[in-house]
Amino acid sequence: MEVLGQPVSASDSEPSKPLSTVEYVVELVSKAKRAARRLAALPTSTKNQALLAMADALEAKSDELITANEGDLEAFGTTKDKKAMVDRLRLTDKRIKEMAVGIREVAQLPDPVGMMSTMWTRPNGMQVGRVRVPIGVIGIIYESRPNVTADSAALCLKSGNVCVLRGGSEAIHSNTAIAAILSDASQKAGIPPGAITFVDRADREIVPVLLKQDQSIDLIIPRGGESLMKLIAEHSTIPVVKHDAGVCHIYVDAAADVAMAEAICLNAKVQRPSTCNAMETLLVHQSIARTLLPTLAAGLRAAHVEIRGCPKTCQLISEAQPASENDYGKEFLDLVLAVKVVKNMDEAMEHIAQYGSRHTEAIVTSDYGRSMRFLKEVDASAVLVNASTRLNDGYQFGLGAEIGISTSRIHARGPMGLEELTCSKFMVLGSGQLRE
Repeated sequence: MEVLGQPVSASDSEPSKPLSTVEYVVELVSKAKRAARRLAALPTSTKNQALLAMADALEAKSDELITANEGDLEAFGTTKDKKAMVDRLRLTDKRIKEMAVGIREVAQLPDPVGMMSTMWTRPNGMQVGRVRVPIGVIGIIYESRPNVTADSAALCLKSGNVCVLRGGSEAIHSNTAIAAILSDASQKAGIPPGAITFVDRADREIVPVLLKQDQSIDLIIPRGGESLMKLIAEHSTIPVVKHDAGVCHIYVDAAADVAMAEAICLNAKVQRPSTCNAMETLLVHQSIARTLLPTLAAGLRAAHVEIRGCPKTCQLISEAQPASENDYGKEFLDLVLAVKVVKNMDEAMEHIAQYGSRHTEAIVTSDYGRSMRFLKEVDASAVLVNASTRLNDGYQFGLGAEIGISTSRIHARGPMGLEELTCSKFMVLGSGQLRE
């Protein structure tokens, strides 16, 4: 693994002198840039062999990974307010196995590099085509979840991209261990050193410096909360594809099937509440609220969900707490749900436009016209009809593994798989044509 935490010396006789933050980052990304050209030219077979070796290495060293993770968990703490983050941070044998399985699945996916989508012939006989190529060097800045290290490294490698990984300080031991195992295994399989580059310093000043390396890094993909996104927006001179907060809504329409609505809402909230595609706010049409909310509340209560509702919601659900203005538009990432009874679909869509993060939105209805209108007018990376928000996911959409869910409008939006980690270039075949 290309890390530069070790002191360097001008000669064997001189004392070691640690690199400054700027020197450390510049040397790190320069090595990554040098690896990009070699990685982009590798055949699919070499990349797949490396991915399989990486998966095997993770499983073989699961005890080492869990030990490193325990150090992170102990340092982070387990207070109630940190419950959601701890769930994201924790590694188990099952989660390590899932990381390995995910890498093997990436190896089985079609390689987008070299795919030509179209080719045409001009009147002068010149042939013009478009082919998919790696983006180059991708900087990925993320928080909490160590599995992002494995997912990102695998997806970048298969798509021919070098990755520069900067995880959060709360997972520094876990991420360092994962990245070292993956890098070592990949290099033994023929991947150039530096292709999987990990920033092993947890210093806060690293990120602003990293975001200025536009000569070496081609794209930044941030995954995290509001403070991280603000930092990226303020400092990056590199193009950014955001993977922002998931303030996801489900609107239960007057024409909804009540049993279906209950099942979808429960799944969207409680199946895994710490994820970005979990429902955070439920909007219910006033004509169906009295039928739906009491029975839905029983299911939410059994799953230990805290309900924060509007005055009408509190009338229908005795245990509901009054919602504050801040509860609408908040990403709880926990067993907490904001609920609001609305007059009609227009009010629901206005609420989503005001408070949503354009991540995932859903409607439950049997009315075809309203479902089509919701699909057309609601702005999000994915809009669903009669389905859980938890389904906005690369695997669930049939894309294979994803590097995250983009909330940006440029280049890629929604789950980002292998194809979204490439760009295109024109290839021209001539026979002596000249411009007149």
